[in-house]
Amino acid sequence: MKRYCQTLTLVDNPELIEKYIEAHAHVWPEIIEGQRQVGILDMQIYRHGRQLFMICDTVDDFDFQRDMARLAALPRQAEWEAYVAQFQGCAADARSDEKWQRMERIF
Repeated sequence: MKRYCQTLTLVDNPELIEKYIEAHAHVWPEIIEGQRQVGILDMQIYRHGRQLFMICDTVDDFDFQRDMARLAALPRQAEWEAYVAQFQGCAADARSDEKWQRMERIF
């Protein structure tokens, strides 16, 4: 199993932050299924204020660039990304790696 950790800062708007949290309480089933199709075993997002921290566990042969590109091409994924972009303060067509910054494990 591989693990990727990433961070993102939400827009400075408490109402939009609450909407982002609500959206993730009801993630569309196609999004979860798409993650499984490309080799994402589990994804968790934690929040501290505006700061998000994502843990993404994948299959051993997961290639981040290749498989995230595959994910982006799946049905409804672009629609989901455009929807959550309003909370993330980025362009609706921004790629995952343009929004989320991968973190380096130090311990």
